[in-house]
Amino acid sequence: MKLQRMNRRALALGALAVSGALALTACGSDDTGTSSGGSSAAAKPGSIKCDDAKGQLLADGSSAQKNAIDAWVKQFTAACQGTQINYKGGGSGAGVTAFTQGQVAFAGSDSALKPDEVTASKKVCTGGQGIDLPMVGGPIAVGVNVNGVDNLVLDAATLAKIFNNEITNWNDPQIKKLNPDAKLPDLKIQAFHRSDDSGTTDNFTKYLIDTAKKDWPYDGGKTWQAKGGQSASGSSGVAQQVKQTNGAIGYFELSYAKDGLKTVDLDTGAAQPVKATVENATKAISEAKVVGTGKDLALELNYGTKAEGAYPMVLVTYEIVCDKGNKAETLPATKAFLRYIASEEGQKILAEADYAPIPADIISQVRTTVESLS
Repeated sequence: MKLQRMNRRALALGALAVSGALALTACGSDDTGTSSGGSSAAAKPGSIKCDDAKGQLLADGSSAQKNAIDAWVKQFTAACQGTQINYKGGGSGAGVTAFTQGQVAFAGSDSALKPDEVTASKKVCTGGQGIDLPMVGGPIAVGVNVNGVDNLVLDAATLAKIFNNEITNWNDPQIKKLNPDAKLPDLKIQAFHRSDDSGTTDNFTKYLIDTAKKDWPYDGGKTWQAKGGQSASGSSGVAQQVKQTNGAIGYFELSYAKDGLKTVDLDTGAAQPVKATVENATKAISEAKVVGTGKDLALELNYGTKAEGAYPMVLVTYEIVCDKGNKAETLPATKAFLRYIASEEGQKILAEADYAPIPADIISQVRTTVESLS
C-alpha cells in the first residue's frame, strides 16, 4: 500500500511538472512576437550545452533583434539557470559603442563593423578584434496607416521621394499609378524615421541607395540624413507612432508589425509585387555573399534582386564578439549562448517570431567560428 501511494504521488508530481512546463512555454511566447499557442521550437531538455556558463552577461545593440533575443534568452536561461542575460536593445550604434568601450560581452548590430570600429575593438579584445557573426535575418517592413486603404504597393523610387519629403500627400499621382484601384485620400503623409543611430536605418537606406539612387542622394549610414519627417526612438517607437497616426508611414522589422498594422508590398520589377514575409526575405538573403575576412562573416546583400517572390528590403543582424581576448569571466556564457542561438533549435525560433533564419551554408560557418572563440 505504501509503495502504491508513493507511485501515485510520483505520477501526480510528474503530471504537474509537465503541465507547468507547458504553461511556461505557452505564456512565455506572448512577449516575443510568437503565437500564444506556444513555441514548437522550444529547446528539448538537456539539448542546450551550458558548459561552465554562469553569472550575468551584459549586452546591448540592435532593437531589430530584441524580440528574437528575448525568445532565445527565455529558453537558454531556463536550461542554464546559473546565467542571466541582460540585452538592452538600445540600437546598433549604442551597442557597437558599448562593445568597443568594453562595457558588454557582445553587441548586436544590423550593420557590420566598420574599419575604425574594428580598430577600436582591438583595445578590448586582447590579442584579437571584434568580428561579425550573422545570426538573425528578416524583412524591413514599411508600415502604413491610411484610413480606408488596406493594400498598398510602392516601389523604391516612390519610397525614396516619400521619405525625402518630395511626395507629401497620399493621393499623389505617383502613388495612384502604383495603386489604380485604391481609394487614396487627400491626406498629408506623416513619415516617421528613427531618431537613434540604427542599423535598420542603415539597411533601409542601403536599399534606397542601391535601387533609387537618383531619388535618394545620401551616403547612408546609421544616422538619418534626409530632410523632413518625424522621428521616434527604436523600432517599437516608430511602429507605435505609425499605429496611432492616420496618414503615417514608417520602417521597422516585421516582428513589430503587430496589432493590425498594415505593411506595404514592394514593386521590385518582378512580375508581381512582393509581400514582406519571412519566406520572401529568406529568398533574398539566400543571395548574400560572405565578404568578411578571417573569422569575420560580414555579408553583402543583393538589394536589387528582381527574383520572383524575393523581398529585398532585408537586414541581417550580427552578434559582435571578440575572436580572441574575451574576458575569462564571461567567455563560457558567451560561447554557450551564441552556440545555442546558432544551433538548429535556436534558428527555428526565428521564423515563429517573424524573423528569417540564416541560410544553412552561412550559419554552419558561424557555428564553427563560435567554437573557436577564446
